Amino acid sequence: MRTHLAVALILLGCAAPARAADSTSVANPAIDMEGYLRVSAGAAAHRASHRVTEAEFIRMSHEPGTVVLDARSRAKYDELHVKGAINLSFPDLTIESLKRVIPDPGTRILIYCNNNFRGAEGPFPRKLITASLNLSTYIALYDYGYRNVYELGPLLDIGTTAIEFESTKR
Repeated sequence: MRTHLAVALILLGCAAPARAADSTSVANPAIDMEGYLRVSAGAAAHRASHRVTEAEFIRMSHEPGTVVLDARSRAKYDELHVKGAINLSFPDLTIESLKRVIPDPGTRILIYCNNNFRGAEGPFPRKLITASLNLSTYIALYDYGYRNVYELGPLLDIGTTAIEFESTKR
């Protein structure tokens, strides 16, 4: 019995892992992982100086020409969102939708996500910190040429934050 277990462990440790198909055999000119990683690095460096406090977010949101963008699903947005925010769900961020909704890439855009608020799990369900919607939204906007993007930085309690919310749930 011990011998069989030892042999099984050795075989498991020595077995070659299953290999993914050669990347050239599944090439797609419309998908570029290396490019995405390069853009992500640039966006990360840019983002470092574009995260704002609660007070800065509120002040900037009231300034003319500023767009507060909510990239959560329409259902979550309708349930509860920052007052005055527009919804463009992350899967709907495209060349055309951005041209239509935010035609000037110089527009100041404020973003927030589920991981900015606690105390309202329905409209703001928690995500893994590495899967925060702010990260993917920031990277996407940066990639589309928007450089005047600011991200709400802190985690705020929905019951005590000074940020105002509204619902469009019918």
